[in-house]
Amino acid sequence: MFGQLLFAALVAGSLYALVALGLNLVYGTLRLLNVAHGDLVMIGAYVAFWLFSTVGLSPVLSLIVAAALCAALGYLVYIGLFRRLLATPELARRLEGNSLILFYGVSVILQNLAALVFTSTSRGYPYLNEVHHLGNITATGNRLVLLGVATVVSVAILLFLRLHLFGWSLRAVIERRDAAALVGVDVDRVQAVTICAGFAIAGMAGVLVSMTEEITPFMGFPFTIISFIVIIVGGLGNIPAGILAGYALGFVETFGIALTSATYRSILIYGLFVGVLLLRPQGLFGKAIRTG
Repeated sequence: MFGQLLFAALVAGSLYALVALGLNLVYGTLRLLNVAHGDLVMIGAYVAFWLFSTVGLSPVLSLIVAAALCAALGYLVYIGLFRRLLATPELARRLEGNSLILFYGVSVILQNLAALVFTSTSRGYPYLNEVHHLGNITATGNRLVLLGVATVVSVAILLFLRLHLFGWSLRAVIERRDAAALVGVDVDRVQAVTICAGFAIAGMAGVLVSMTEEITPFMGFPFTIISFIVIIVGGLGNIPAGILAGYALGFVETFGIALTSATYRSILIYGLFVGVLLLRPQGLFGKAIRTG
């Protein structure tokens, strides 16, 4: 059973890491607490469902559509709600707390629009449900796709942050916004691109979720909670540590449930969260991994 549990843990961990990655980018760069993050996952899931149901488009191709749509939404939210606030020092100092209220309003709007268009009935579609045998491990095709895509996207973001000039600028804004501006970094451009990227990643995660489980307009809240747990466990704004924390949470959940019961899932997840807050408030990997 170890091989099967290991595969399940990797699938869950890769999804958690991907979902939290978008939130961590937005918080690290703009210091915005996006409580509507899970609703972006929901939008991506419905984009995949609608395109598959109406025109038969593969969810793998829907990743591009969902990413583009959520990125456009992110840009609208940035220029419509946050650009002026972030540019004003007095307003920016209060924005981290105020963003909770602003994004809560965005969350309510997105949920009710989805319920209006798709109703509250659970939706789903069959895609790559065939079972593959990899040694003593059995895996459905859609979970293999989820694992592969989530891993590739996460690694690509890490490489981009380490190797690309814009990635260096983004890391500079995360660590020292004022100092980055002084040395010529276009902070406004970095913020706009980052919120678009964070929203796009959440949309892509939603497409992957839609391949493996049913979706509803109100499915986003658990993903929001999971994302906040992951980035706090890893360390707020610490991108590599957040990805590691996503995998750690997947392993704790999967092996913990196997050793106890599914009824203990919430206890395991929140127990890890509370334990990290008590013992290492800077994050589980706060000292082991640095973004600078």
